[in-house]
Amino acid sequence: MTLTTTPPAKTKKPFLLTARQVQWVLIVGFLSLGYALYLRYLALEFSQVALACEAGLPTMLCKTRLLVMALFKNSVFGTTALVIAALHVIRPSIVTLTGALIAACFGIVLYNVVLSGLAIGLLILGFARPAPATA
Repeated sequence: MTLTTTPPAKTKKPFLLTARQVQWVLIVGFLSLGYALYLRYLALEFSQVALACEAGLPTMLCKTRLLVMALFKNSVFGTTALVIAALHVIRPSIVTLTGALIAACFGIVLYNVVLSGLAIGLLILGFARPAPATA
């Protein structure tokens, strides 16, 4: 009587970051969060800058202020974060994680909290997915 054993089924490893990738994500996350806080509190809500820009001051800060205001009024930060986070859940990678993190940081600080919060939740779910197979 011979026993036949079947080889164990190959399971895909979950998406995990290396130490270098974790450092990269931390640096990018803190930089984007810091710049978003700078834009919010020193460009958008600072009354002296707002008054100077409304009076027609042609500086880069005023142009950036106008661009950021147009983007957050149309929920671009939150929508972008949600779309990239959905792509990250489908096919997790460091590129989609970084892009969604940048957009979500800007969205949370710059008034697109609901969509950006959903994107952060999807990013967390992305770690439960298996990593894509490499050829």
